[in-house]
Amino acid sequence: MTLKENADRLLSLHEDAKLLTLVNVWDPISAKVVAADPATQAIATASHSIAASFGYEDGEHIPLDLHLDAIDRIVQATDLPVTADLEAGYGDVGETIRRAIGVGVVGANIEDQLKPLDEAVRGVEAALSAGEAEGIRFVLNARTDAFVRGADRTPEQNLEDAVTRGQAYLAAGAPVVFVPGRLDESQVRTLVDAFGPRKLSVIAVPGSLPLAQLEELGVARVSYGPFPQRVALTALQSLVRDVHAGGGIPEGTQPLN
Repeated sequence: MTLKENADRLLSLHEDAKLLTLVNVWDPISAKVVAADPATQAIATASHSIAASFGYEDGEHIPLDLHLDAIDRIVQATDLPVTADLEAGYGDVGETIRRAIGVGVVGANIEDQLKPLDEAVRGVEAALSAGEAEGIRFVLNARTDAFVRGADRTPEQNLEDAVTRGQAYLAAGAPVVFVPGRLDESQVRTLVDAFGPRKLSVIAVPGSLPLAQLEELGVARVSYGPFPQRVALTALQSLVRDVHAGGGIPEGTQPLN
């Protein structure tokens, strides 16, 4: 597919009544494994996982050039649309999105980090303008950190802020709003009511609502962030313990092509 076709395809997956599930990847082989499942319709990167694979802490500590090179390798490993986690945009949201599109990315998460709302909205506008300049409808997953950075506030205050920020990002043209955090049914209902059906993106964490319920509530997308890498590393830890205890390769281990 062309870049535009991939962007249009990714947008349609968010608009479809069926919940879009994205198991995040961090390198070409993880992308190939995820893409090989027939149910996978798009690929999402995880910034935390990419940074960790190079020995960096999360939070834009990995240099942008290295981060984009890793994403480029992921894009080259699959024909599916790729949406990237680009943290807060590395100080220049528009330029970072432009460079990401240059390696084949057609969507991205950009964190607001609870910046002043007018500043955060300008970031949304810059991301979308970068897509327009490249001739695509860029699928911005406009992220608000109302819950993940709201430890000093009540859940009600976090929810109110998420609604205000999400509505502002949608009004600026973002097709979907990402509200990470462990959300309960009432919070999800409130956000869907405020944004409209299939405009809310969430993250799956231990204890999250079941996928079928999220779909029924009108959520557009659920992603898994750093958890797929943690699952893989947990399996590696288990292998190490088994080997040191005299064991070997687990039954059912699959070859990687």
